[in-house]
Amino acid sequence: MMFDHPDNNPVRKLTEDECWQLLERTQHGRLVGVVAGYPDIFPINIAADQRSIVFRTAPGTKLAEVAVNENVLIEADGILSDEAWSVVLRGTAALLQTSGEISEAERLDLQPWVPGPKEQFVRVTPTEVTGRHFAFGPYRDAELGEGSEGG
Repeated sequence: MMFDHPDNNPVRKLTEDECWQLLERTQHGRLVGVVAGYPDIFPINIAADQRSIVFRTAPGTKLAEVAVNENVLIEADGILSDEAWSVVLRGTAALLQTSGEISEAERLDLQPWVPGPKEQFVRVTPTEVTGRHFAFGPYRDAELGEGSEGG
């Protein structure tokens, strides 16, 4: 999904709506949280649902610990041959507990990377969503303003 870049600036700040367009089309991200005072990061399968992110985990794992620590960050990105993007969602995580919440999450068809029981669903409700889109091109030296020659 290519975005226009005004003034040929290679980096473009995305609107929140554009961030959600990208999140709705991706299934993979990283969860960042703090466990016992130390930051940790986990690759996760995600699904965007009603302007929130849902993922699955197994009870008792470090991932579950991070998820119930409440304040988390999710990062998702995409890298193609001529463009890339990165979206960061800061928010609060909550374990889904009611049968209604769980059955709603099950319809998202989240598939874990590895087999095994991943019976718990976590929903991350955003407090902030930011993103950048990058248009690849030739390197431009800041002083010269054009492609750098020589070396």
